[in-house]
Amino acid sequence: MRSFSPLQLALGASIAVHVVLLTVRFVDPEAFNRVFEDTPLEVILVNARTTEKPSKALAIAQASMAGGGETEKGRATSPLPPALRTETGDDVEQYAQHKLQNLQEQQNLLLAQIKNQLAALPPPDPKQPTVSTEQAEREEKRRQLIKLLAEIERRINQENARPKKRYISPATREEVYAVYYDHLRRAVEDKGTENFPQAGGKKLYGELTMIVTVNFDGRVLNIEIVESSGNRTLDRRAEAIARSAAPFGRFNAAMRRQAEQIMVVSRFKFTRDETLETQLTAQ
Repeated sequence: MRSFSPLQLALGASIAVHVVLLTVRFVDPEAFNRVFEDTPLEVILVNARTTEKPSKALAIAQASMAGGGETEKGRATSPLPPALRTETGDDVEQYAQHKLQNLQEQQNLLLAQIKNQLAALPPPDPKQPTVSTEQAEREEKRRQLIKLLAEIERRINQENARPKKRYISPATREEVYAVYYDHLRRAVEDKGTENFPQAGGKKLYGELTMIVTVNFDGRVLNIEIVESSGNRTLDRRAEAIARSAAPFGRFNAAMRRQAEQIMVVSRFKFTRDETLETQLTAQ
């Protein structure tokens, strides 16, 4: 076996090192970093897996999953559902009215469907001595439809008999109610200032919030204290003042078209100047 001298071994090692170095590709460090900057890494948690691996992975996950979801629309940027839109004031009232209208339309549609089903049933034949199973089932269906029809009509009549109400607050004070509310406010404030509450010879001061329900003829139907002054005597005096300031006058035609009763949400403030100040407030 031929032996190599130390010089030959050193020369062979040098050649091998140079061959390895020649295969290494040197690149611009900044350009190399831009690859990661321009292509951000996405990691997604999935709640399912498939045995088939995706042909073109779009993200890194803890398990393989091919297909699934609506890829045409893209991935959601948040795992949470869309936030509910917050609405206040007129938007809330309009939403409530729209919802009520939809319920009424569905109720009327159901009523029409039941009537059509009843009309489609053949009338009973009193001349036929025996009743077949089919006829018995048909008559049972007729009885159930008539019962359901009567229940829906009863509910519609009850709903129509109820007076239409409308809250009057800072967000719902429309032009049609502006003049009427201003008259109501002045009447209550004048009555409260004229008959300023007192007990045991001492004036009572404080604030409270009430909902005053006014009928279309101007009468006060109900008063509800939603935030007490902390003094029951003052609360009762405030109720008495609101009632004694009525009647406030009949609703005009424009008001009657929208409501038969209004519910005024108002803040009553008995000041140190011995005057009553009222202010519309949110419910």
